[in-house]
Amino acid sequence: MPEPRKEHSAGGIVLEDGRVLAIRARNLLGDEVWTFPKGHLDPGETAEQAAVREVLEETGWECAVLRPLLTARYSFLRGGGPVDKDVRWFLMRRTGGDGKPTTPDEVLEIRWLRLDEAGRLMRYPSDQELLALLKTL
Repeated sequence: MPEPRKEHSAGGIVLEDGRVLAIRARNLLGDEVWTFPKGHLDPGETAEQAAVREVLEETGWECAVLRPLLTARYSFLRGGGPVDKDVRWFLMRRTGGDGKPTTPDEVLEIRWLRLDEAGRLMRYPSDQELLALLKTL
């Protein structure tokens, strides 16, 4: 097996009035999943900048980083090769925008979910870990 490729992503957790901003998208297998907005860092971009950009692109909401929340690490196969990935998650607050994603081909639906509802809909272990963390805030 080849050496794992390293990937770095960042994402935003926007909590407002007891609800969290979530997206429905397709995973690598083509299945629809509920998750939080995130994506790869562009060259020269910090994790914080990438998280703000990804939330805007995927949800249409402008946000400001409040603080780091969690770094999730996991591995998977893509194209037959191993990938080791880390995702730096940031707690954010909404500052503007129109709620219309600029990447509608990637995002199937955007919804503000209660934490218990998000817990039922989200399947990724790192999303569940983030939800548990949010319940302590």
